Amino acid sequence: MLLHVGHQPITADDLIGTLRRHGLLPAVIKELVIDQAIATIPDDTSSVTAGEALDQAIVTFRQTHQLANESQVKAFLQQRGLTTADLGPLAQRHHKLQQFKQATWDKQVESYFLQRKQQLDRVLYSLIRTREAGLAQELYFRIQDDGQPLADLAREFSAGQEAQTGGLIGPVELAVPHPALAKVLAVSQPGQLWPPTPMGEWFVIVRLEKFLPARLDHPTRQRLLDELFNTWLSEQVQKHLATETAEQVDH
Repeated sequence: MLLHVGHQPITADDLIGTLRRHGLLPAVIKELVIDQAIATIPDDTSSVTAGEALDQAIVTFRQTHQLANESQVKAFLQQRGLTTADLGPLAQRHHKLQQFKQATWDKQVESYFLQRKQQLDRVLYSLIRTREAGLAQELYFRIQDDGQPLADLAREFSAGQEAQTGGLIGPVELAVPHPALAKVLAVSQPGQLWPPTPMGEWFVIVRLEKFLPARLDHPTRQRLLDELFNTWLSEQVQKHLATETAEQVDH
């Protein structure tokens, strides 16, 4: 017998079926794949630095999960059915996982960054959108020819939430706006005003205010490492699920 939930006993034979019925099997497989992956990462066996390494791992783990005080740590552990004694092993596992990511994908990050850079570049832009083609054309000429502030016209006429900020949006990554709008922004120069462009149900007037190119700094490097790892992890989970499903069919 593994455990009781209320009056219901859960046996080892029941467990896989229970996990599958409730859609929890992929999460369990994911954690097992991680355990197998980090098993190759050696423990810090130095008696002088082992304690310091554990302390630093706990500090990093708490920072990652935004656990600023002991009450937040306690709540975090309780939600997962863990105790204070589990914090150290949990932090060490997290540390080993970061080491595994570095060892496996660090050399690929720069080329991956170049592939992703256009989506990671950020833009600050001003936008007016309306469903009326005639109004959009009039507003464009009032900005372009008459010099009226786009911000004032956006507050009065724009039909989206950007009206509250005088049409100003961002900075946001180029992957965030509508794909058609992102294409316009990607080829814009700061200060360039575009005439009304149909995008879905809207007519959009847009002006690029500032272009902020992505840099491969530490946060971006960590983000890309996580993306590469998560892609690999999803593939591994799907492979194991497919194998497990095939075995169930065979039986």
